Amino acid sequence: MKKKKIVLSFACLLSVFGLAACSGDSDSDPDDEIATMKGDQITVGDFYDKAKTDQNSQQIVLDMIISQVFDEKYGDEVSDDEVDQQIEDTFGDEETLNQQLEASQMSKSELEETYRQSLAVQKGLEDHVNLTDDDLEEAWDSYHPQVEAQLIAVTSEDEADDVKDQLDEDDADFGEIAEENSIAPSADDDGSVKFDSTTPAEEVPDEVKEEAWDMEDGDISDPIAVESEYGSGYYILQMNKNQDKGDDRNEYEDEIEEVATDNKINDQEFTTKVIGEELQDANVKIQDEAFSDILAQFTEAADGDQEGAESTSDSAEEESTEATETEESSE
Repeated sequence: MKKKKIVLSFACLLSVFGLAACSGDSDSDPDDEIATMKGDQITVGDFYDKAKTDQNSQQIVLDMIISQVFDEKYGDEVSDDEVDQQIEDTFGDEETLNQQLEASQMSKSELEETYRQSLAVQKGLEDHVNLTDDDLEEAWDSYHPQVEAQLIAVTSEDEADDVKDQLDEDDADFGEIAEENSIAPSADDDGSVKFDSTTPAEEVPDEVKEEAWDMEDGDISDPIAVESEYGSGYYILQMNKNQDKGDDRNEYEDEIEEVATDNKINDQEFTTKVIGEELQDANVKIQDEAFSDILAQFTEAADGDQEGAESTSDSAEEESTEATETEESSE
């Protein structure tokens, strides 16, 4: 089951590296001049004082702190193969990768380092996951096993309607029409795709997957409109082999455990608390007052969980004391 497990978005990863790349010489003096004009100047210190209060700068610093804390503790658990796989899943072929690197003025080694840090965050979050039977049951309810299908993706509604008309003709060949019209990578293989409910939305949109689960073998869908962060378009799906998961959860034990783990990691409350605990464990201290609040949501979540545990412990202790006093009174 191929899954893309990047916690920080790629845009966020680029921004983290971008801040370091734009910092230039680490020995820059705050009084160094960036620009001069008649009777005035702009120094490195002026720029920093202005930039540090910007919301984007605050987010970049937060991302850098989180990345470095998790990388220090969990970075050794990330393998080169995992980094390479994530880059391949994101960019596909080498040509696309090189184009993106050139556009971002990034080297491949620098990209690998940002992905390594993000995977370290993933490892850290997974380390905190303790699954209950309720978690597994919830994952089982939402899981659909792998299906085999063919897919055509186009950019406009008119194109989708035209393709659907072609497919409705007698003796229409879905694979040929996919090769001629689809913009999806699968076009080179008659539009053939395999996916399950855990397949990332950038590979098969969620709207397409939801449509697929109710299709019978041989069915061809109407055009499915998709609008997401990964792009917009229209998809037509032919179901070749659907399957019911049955009633035996043990048959998909590994898949269900992975789904349940991902559900936990995608839970903002859980993630915020875990990050807070790791920040506290690393003894992170903000030294610049301009950034004094950037960790608040995380440390408060960690403190709240700790206070809840202490409250539960105190309550249990009080109940035990009351029970003891009651027994002594009865005697």
